[in-house]
Amino acid sequence: MIVDPYQGPYSGSGPRCWWARILLRYGQQQRGCWVSKVAREAFGADRAVRHAEGRDTAKMADPGDSGPGPVQSVDRAAAILEILARDGEAGVTEVARELGVHKSTASRLFAALDRRELVAQDAARGKFRLGVGILRLAGAAGRGLDVVQESRPVCQALAKAVGETVNLAILSGRDALYLDQVAGPAALSPHNWAGQRIPLHATSDGKVLLAYLPAAEVTDHLVPPLEHFTGHTITTSAEFPQVLAEVRRAGYATAVDELEEGLTAIAAPVRNAEGQVIASISASGPSFRIPADRIGALADSVRCAAAEVSCRLGWTSPEVGPAS
Repeated sequence: MIVDPYQGPYSGSGPRCWWARILLRYGQQQRGCWVSKVAREAFGADRAVRHAEGRDTAKMADPGDSGPGPVQSVDRAAAILEILARDGEAGVTEVARELGVHKSTASRLFAALDRRELVAQDAARGKFRLGVGILRLAGAAGRGLDVVQESRPVCQALAKAVGETVNLAILSGRDALYLDQVAGPAALSPHNWAGQRIPLHATSDGKVLLAYLPAAEVTDHLVPPLEHFTGHTITTSAEFPQVLAEVRRAGYATAVDELEEGLTAIAAPVRNAEGQVIASISASGPSFRIPADRIGALADSVRCAAAEVSCRLGWTSPEVGPAS
């Protein structure tokens, strides 16, 4: 099981949208920021409505709320953004029903979000959709994200779950450059690949990084002669179109005894907010611990971890299904 430090266990069905987590996180940590101001505006309006109607705010707290106050209103505002992201558009009445709040409360929350251009209202239909302010937030967040920083907790959770060594790699010329490594509990004195370059053709990470490049670029990265590491290393460039097509179909790559005899690795792609593959995550270990009948289950875990890192980088991913 993968654990998201902001949300708890991650089951593989997809985490909540990253920008909603940012909204919640900033609202709680930065009392003076615009998110906190939105919360104060919405909470103030909510409190006034409840007072006018003779209802006690604390007693009317919605199930699951952490308590009345600005943080509660930030949570509701984030929920509205998630509803709009899911449905495309929604009206005040339906949102109020889904949140379990009074229609006037939902209206005040929409008004506060609208003032920050986080939502926009269709004048003809009266429904709301996400506004341009979301794009500004996404751009600012994306510029500040670092793939190593965002992947580290996910890789740690993956290594703990599968027991094997987990690596993060990026494309660097004709090599896979390894940026980070986390040793699993079953790994005994693993080789530290962090900072090293390994030829693309001999690793699962390299195959993933090659698989999503244009065909012309793949050719540039596989200039003969390809180094022969073991008797299983693929050294003929003509074999790679079929190999890489299978990587794209399955969503992961394997390397069994190709870099080292007795070493098996499975890798999956990490994408940025635009959906471009910018890195790969792999799990590797002795081939006797990763036999053929374990590869499918391990591939599922690696793919889920890669999808989680991609989501942290802004990519909205489809649900990751079982490896085929």
